[in-house]
Amino acid sequence: MVALPREFPSRYGVPVLRSVEPVIFRQRFFTRCMECSFCHDWCCQFGVDVDRYHVDRILAHAPALERFVGVPRDAWFTGEIEPDPDVPGGESWRTAVRDGACVFLNRSGRGCLLHAFALEQGIDHHELKSLVDGLFPLSFDEGVLGVALEAQTGELVCLNTGPTLYQGMREELRYYFGDELVTALDRLEGESRAA
Repeated sequence: MVALPREFPSRYGVPVLRSVEPVIFRQRFFTRCMECSFCHDWCCQFGVDVDRYHVDRILAHAPALERFVGVPRDAWFTGEIEPDPDVPGGESWRTAVRDGACVFLNRSGRGCLLHAFALEQGIDHHELKSLVDGLFPLSFDEGVLGVALEAQTGELVCLNTGPTLYQGMREELRYYFGDELVTALDRLEGESRAA
């Protein structure tokens, strides 16, 4: 683990990053999800954690989303709510799994219906997709930017091809944490290559 030069809060105030696992500069994954022909939306089989901030935004679009997704809003989440001070809104909800995949998976095509809905409505997809979802396969825990469990264990189907996890998610990190974090991570990436 390598310390960052200062604390970097997300645009929501939390999480706050203080250090990084250098593996994000080495481990690779196939970043172009919608061009993938081999994973069959593998990572969507478990559902996803959604911070309260994004739950509220999803529910604000509930009538239109119900029509778009074809599933009533009361079936979108498991009902289990975990307090978590490190996510926007202070709690984490879990999307329901339906027929072996996240309720928001596009079963007649590919990808996330929340993302597709946002594009159709002219909404920035960051407004509807959770921070955890937006950064995957990167993750954060207790101030450490690292890799999601599926990448740690090697289960993630799209590993070992394409850019590094950091390069693949660099612009998402910029969106959530700002230019200064990306500058700091660029520097650490360069140092890790030189080592």
